[in-house]
Amino acid sequence: MKTSGFEIPAEMKALAEQGIEATRQAFQGYLSATEKALGALESSSGVHASTREVSRKAMGFAQENVIDGFAFIDKLMRARDVEEVVRLQTEFAQAQAQKLATQSKALADAAARAMKVG
Repeated sequence: MKTSGFEIPAEMKALAEQGIEATRQAFQGYLSATEKALGALESSSGVHASTREVSRKAMGFAQENVIDGFAFIDKLMRARDVEEVVRLQTEFAQAQAQKLATQSKALADAAARAMKVG
């Protein structure tokens, strides 16, 4: 990526990419462990279906948001100049703001259903 005549050395970029990939793999491991723990908790404690829906929905949204973040980082790593970085950041921020509104409403709706049933 060039910034005002400065080019990031290939070795530095490769190191950053390796770090991102290691983080992605660690997150996948964390998600798997969290899913297993959540499943065990739900089956052992008799959690009501509506409560389970809220927790699963929240977990799914968190996963989507992290995946979006990794996709954004991948795009940033390929940006050619500062203008592209700014454009990508603006697009990502706008998309995430819209997604947050949608996810918040979905969680509020699921929580309201859980309160009615519970």
